[in-house]
This record gives sequence, structure tokens and C-alpha cells, in this order.
Amino acid sequence: MKRALDFVWPLIGVAAVLLSGWLLFNELKSLSAVDVLNSLAAIPLHRWALAVGATLVAYGALAWYDRIALLHLGKPLGWGFISLVSFTTYALSHNIGASVISGAAVRYRAYSTKGLNAVEIGILVALCSFTFGLGTIMLGGFVLIGEPELVTRLFDIPETSGRIAGFGLLMLVGLYVLGSVMRFRPMRIGRYELIYPRPMIVLRQLFAAPIELLGAAGIIYFALPEAGNPGFFVVAGVFLGSFSAALLSNAPGGLGVLEFVFLKAMPDVSASDVIAALLVFRLLYLLIPLLFACVVVIVFERQKLLQLLKRDQIS
Repeated sequence: MKRALDFVWPLIGVAAVLLSGWLLFNELKSLSAVDVLNSLAAIPLHRWALAVGATLVAYGALAWYDRIALLHLGKPLGWGFISLVSFTTYALSHNIGASVISGAAVRYRAYSTKGLNAVEIGILVALCSFTFGLGTIMLGGFVLIGEPELVTRLFDIPETSGRIAGFGLLMLVGLYVLGSVMRFRPMRIGRYELIYPRPMIVLRQLFAAPIELLGAAGIIYFALPEAGNPGFFVVAGVFLGSFSAALLSNAPGGLGVLEFVFLKAMPDVSASDVIAALLVFRLLYLLIPLLFACVVVIVFERQKLLQLLKRDQIS
């Protein structure tokens, strides 16, 4: 079964890229590369600077994910090491796809050197993923209540349904918080037991995830032109939907999925401006971090290899 899954995930990713690529082609077949290049050139320097700042905020919050999980485990580590591991983990997993699997591999390789065992690292990975999901649900709830018309951009349903869904999402977050405060009994799923984190851990989760998501959405917002910009709240809402769809698709880097959902959800913005903004997002949030992450992995593995060779020489 495990060997079959090793082939299934890559196939799902390839299928998602092909499908989204075909859908995206139909959306962009009337758009020229010159239009996109002109939109990129029109982004002023100060908005590039703001987009870079938003990237740093997003990756800083991602490091906080790991810090929160380590506090939950009672294994606090230095911020420098956590930031490096978190940055490398997310830079690779965002580009590779199957973020839970690829993220677990990177974290296991790094945190095992600090004394964490496989079970603890598994809990850390699960809690980091849950923190992201919690933030998406909470921020999505606020967006749907404040901008219920967003749902009509993608689905043929009334605005009231969006607002109702928003309240429903916030209720789920409220139940999670209540479970922590009231110390509900752990939930059992098969052989696994899910324990509610302590209230102070939950409080950190409620801040960390929205900050990361708002930072990532800010990259796109600042890369869009000021004229005709639908506003940060709308961009954040569309980003939540498109980024979630990209992660669920398992497509590497959400390739094609992110662009297709954004174009469908923002029909009033020039397609060339949207694509240019998403190219900036991919450059700052995905490609440049990936380059640095590869360097970190090479240096780390080289050090481990040298240590192993030195140990063999001594023995």
C-alpha cells in the first residue's frame, strides 16, 4: 500500500498541473507576454520594497509555527535554528508539493540532531499544519463576514450564504479555543489521540497563522497597481481560496491552480496585472527562498558528511 502511495502523490500533482495548465491557457490565450512585462515594469520601487517586507513577515510567522509546536512539546530551541529549519522546510515544501510529507522529511533530518524523536517530530509537523489550517479557517471566516460577495465570484450562490459560512468557520475556531480552555478530553482517531494544546499555545496559534497568511497575501496586494486595486481584504480573501486550492491540488508550487483561481475571482482587474503580481509572489515567496533553501541543505549535509568521515577516521 505504501509503495502504491509513493506513485499516487506524484501522479496527482502532475494531473493537477496539466488540468490547471489547460484551464489557465484558455483564460490567457488572448494575453501577450508584452502585456505582462509592461505590468511588471509598471510596479514602482516602493511597492517592490513593501512586497519584500511582506515576504519577511510571512516567513517570520512560519518560523513561529515551529516555535509554538516546540513549546507545546516542551522542547524550546533557539530562534536562529528554528528559523533556519522552518525557512528551509517551507521553501522546499511550497515548491515541491505534498507539504506534509516533504516538510516532515526536512524537519526530521534537522530536529533529530537536537534530540527530538520520530513521534515528537510527527506531532510537531501535525501541529504546524493544524496552525495553518486554523489560521485559514479563522481568517476565512472574517473575510466572508466582511466581504460575503467574494463567494459569488467563484460560485453561483447568494452573498448571505457566504456570511453564514463565515460565522460557521468562526464557530469552529471558537470550539477549538473552548476545548483548550475547558480542557476537553483528547479526541481519539483510531490509534491516535489528539490533545488540546494549552490556552497560551492556542493564543499564539491564533496570532501566528493570520500574520503569515496576511503577509503572503500582502505580496500580491503590493504588486497589483494602485489604480483598480480591489483592496487588501478582497485580495486576502482570494488568496486564501486560491492558496488552499493550490495546496489541496498537490501541484508543485500550486502551478497553474493559483493563477486560474485568482483570474476567475478578480475579473475586474487586468489579467496582465494579475499575472504580473502572481509572478512577483512566485519570485519572492517561492523561487528565491527555494534557491537559499537548497544552499542551506547542501551546507548542512556537507557538515554531516564531514562529521561522519571524521568519526570514522578516529575509530
